[in-house]
Amino acid sequence: MKELFSLSLKEVINMSASSDPTPGGGSVSAICAAFAASMAAMVGNLTIGKKKYKDVEDKVTELRDEAISLINEFEDLVYEDISQFGKLMEVYKMPKSTDNEKEEREIALQQALKGATETPMKVARACVRLLRIVSELAPIGNKMAISDAGVAAYLGEASLKAVLLNVDINIPNITDEEYVRNVMLERDKLISEGQSLKEKALPIIIERIK
Repeated sequence: MKELFSLSLKEVINMSASSDPTPGGGSVSAICAAFAASMAAMVGNLTIGKKKYKDVEDKVTELRDEAISLINEFEDLVYEDISQFGKLMEVYKMPKSTDNEKEEREIALQQALKGATETPMKVARACVRLLRIVSELAPIGNKMAISDAGVAAYLGEASLKAVLLNVDINIPNITDEEYVRNVMLERDKLISEGQSLKEKALPIIIERIK
């Protein structure tokens, strides 16, 4: 695939709307998460260097740098998601005429399904880290830009919940019961933690907007 992040935004949207399977839901969720991280980074950049916020500049700089690092991580995960989906599609094309072929295909399928599950889990973990950044930025970021921290909070949680749908669709086909149990436990924990962080940040943000 052509380098997605080298395309125009309109091209990416049109590609996502097309009949091509990628970029699909996992990739789009990661792209949205990158936008969420960009809003957190922007709030940081609009706080750093301002005399009024000198006392928190070091902390905000740290949070800004973490947000920028996450932008890069989400970009990498977009490509990883596309790659893992491609591997899964290749497995479905494997022959299954003989018992041996069926066995080889099933082994490859289980591996590919786990790969296609691990990537959205990585995105979800990164979304929680982003929401933690937003919760710390909410009380100290530049008040004139604090609504953008709210955008990061809403979009970060939405990206988290959205990307986990890709876990939900793969899990029923994975036969490793222990793996499934561990993934679902972490999935639920990530959703709960992400929601808590968003709910911690938003009242502060809303109060500072007034």
